[in-house]
Amino acid sequence: MSNKSSNGVCPVMHGGNTGSENSVTKWWPESLNLDILHQHDTRTNPMDNDFSYAKALEGLDYESVKSDVEATLKDSQDWWPADWGHYGGLMVRLAWHSAGSYRLGDGRGGAATGNIRFAPLNSWPDNASLDKARRLLWPVKKKYGNALSWADLIMLAGNMAYESMGFKTFGFAFGRQDIWGPEKDVYWGAENEWLAPSENRYNELEKPSTLENPLAAVHMGLIYVNPEGVNGEPDPAKTALHIRETFSRMAMNDEETAALTCGGHTVGKAHGMNKEANIGKEPEGCPVHAQGLGWENPDQAGKANKAFTSGIEGAWTKEPLKFDMGYFDYLFGYEWELTKSPAGAHQYQPVDMPESEKPLDPSDPNVKQMPMMTDADMAMKVDPIYNQICQKFMSDPEYFKDAFARAWFKLTHRDMGPRSNYYGPDVPSEDLIWQDPIPQGPSDYDVDALKAAIAESGLSNVELINTAWDSARTYRGSDKRGGANGARIRFAPQINWPANEPNRLQKVLSVLEPIAKQHGASVADTIVLAGGVGLENAITAAGMSINVPFLPGRGDALEEQTDKESFNVLQPLADGFRNFQLKEYAVSPEAMLLDKAQLLGLSAAEMTVLVGGMRVLGTNYNESEHGVFTSRVGQLTNDFFVNLTDMSMSWHPVADKSYELRDRRSGEVKYTATSVDLVFGSNSILRAYAEVYAQDDNQEKFVKDFVAAWSKIMNNDRFDIKAN
Repeated sequence: MSNKSSNGVCPVMHGGNTGSENSVTKWWPESLNLDILHQHDTRTNPMDNDFSYAKALEGLDYESVKSDVEATLKDSQDWWPADWGHYGGLMVRLAWHSAGSYRLGDGRGGAATGNIRFAPLNSWPDNASLDKARRLLWPVKKKYGNALSWADLIMLAGNMAYESMGFKTFGFAFGRQDIWGPEKDVYWGAENEWLAPSENRYNELEKPSTLENPLAAVHMGLIYVNPEGVNGEPDPAKTALHIRETFSRMAMNDEETAALTCGGHTVGKAHGMNKEANIGKEPEGCPVHAQGLGWENPDQAGKANKAFTSGIEGAWTKEPLKFDMGYFDYLFGYEWELTKSPAGAHQYQPVDMPESEKPLDPSDPNVKQMPMMTDADMAMKVDPIYNQICQKFMSDPEYFKDAFARAWFKLTHRDMGPRSNYYGPDVPSEDLIWQDPIPQGPSDYDVDALKAAIAESGLSNVELINTAWDSARTYRGSDKRGGANGARIRFAPQINWPANEPNRLQKVLSVLEPIAKQHGASVADTIVLAGGVGLENAITAAGMSINVPFLPGRGDALEEQTDKESFNVLQPLADGFRNFQLKEYAVSPEAMLLDKAQLLGLSAAEMTVLVGGMRVLGTNYNESEHGVFTSRVGQLTNDFFVNLTDMSMSWHPVADKSYELRDRRSGEVKYTATSVDLVFGSNSILRAYAEVYAQDDNQEKFVKDFVAAWSKIMNNDRFDIKAN
């Protein structure tokens, strides 16, 4: 029976815009979409408001969890049979592909949130059949409940898989907290089709470094490179160049890249025993009765040797359930010729390999199968740098094992932030430079005496506020890097960044560092406290008395604890809060403000109040007057919003992409602005917030909200406090 009336209109009322294309932004695609600031709103979180994952972990029986995961690895299910009766290779791939979406450019992706459970990652072609791996782990997740996040369980499964196959890992940390919805506003590329030609994201495909930032994969739907070759055309030498670029965007050097490739392919196999045309839709596109299990394979018939994932078919080693040097024995012990898998994918097979040296069929122990190598594997042999590293690994197997163990640990923990976020009995004691280590700072000094010394230092409020802001604004919640803790603003590259106004910064540091030493405080604490001193002065000048909260205990990192090269990605190219932009970009300044606000963990309202406050405080980069809509510069007032919403004024564009606020009657120019300033009046949502703060009864609310948002920025990286 049709659910429509005779005139074609559905008689059932369903006014909610529930379709994926039913968004107001479809009408105005160029409008500023604020959804990214609220994509993990508390209303999406099913946990109680007072739930703390760190507290829940205190009651977790770690050894029991590990034991249950190991048992799962060896319990082959009829509905998804294990290769050789062991899920080790599948769980390694699940963990690898969860972590492998991480990118250094903006810290997004990675495994720390369990985001592979949601679209688009759960349906990327590269992640085919990993939905089965998660379902296999469900009984473990169900048993331990809230004390074991999906994010931790997925990573633990990969670690335990290696342990179960004879490899001693470097360690493991619990502490990853799940999200409860897709990170739908993360930019994974502009393409509208899976595996679109690589040219779409390179300026010059022959120059891998021209890959669009911040992307770290060569195609939409892959985590790294195409295993069949660039654009699916085999050429190991060319593939090697793209491997080097994509892995560097994962924060991996050449040795780590080679170790991960060789160690990752030492176990398990690829699957391509069917034509892709015969395979069903991915999880997000499959019918409701499939219950989110995608990539239906009608020809699998309960056999592991009939599975399809990548289309490439075969094992890399003779004993795929054993971590050994077999990968090198195959790759360097034989010549390899280009062929195709049963699914039609490009791959390589060994020349003249005797039957006795071939691996067993994953389902039938009486049958031997031809092994394979991908174009990415052949790159390890063809590229002179990777070849040299592999020769070193082969000459010293223990060195290879250590290199892989460290690289695997880095891959699976890179986006967890500092070691204070690590929990469990297997956390390594060694501080690793990529963890951005920070010594514990003192907290037993006299804060009031330090505060008084700062107030008498002769530094201006603007100098104090800007230095604190510049120190803290590097934080990004995507991978929990940056921030004020550690006071790395004292070192290169940060001390020389244009956005930090090096002359002003060095002046302020030359005054604050001796004060910190004299009072037994860290420089990091002193910088943050100094910002609070400047704010309190500005609040007092505005006729109010509100204290800026301060929590001591930050430490000072040493220069040798700072991986300078990896900190380059934290350089502000734009900072709408201080009306700074290094140069003109294809992306609008207001869109870059939005991106920065999201990395800082701000809501739209918090972003609004901070911008308005920073303008009237006079904290603009290079003392620019754009957006300083007040005659009381230096006082924390709501004047920015009052004048922005004043209809006795009108705004007019001028030649240098700035704007003038003119009196409607006299034509007198009152103020100037950038598009970042004006978006708070033009965007309907931001204007609603601006109007709240412009109201006559909300001056005190404005100041309190500003202080709360400021304190949030200053404490973003205080994981030692958040864990308690």
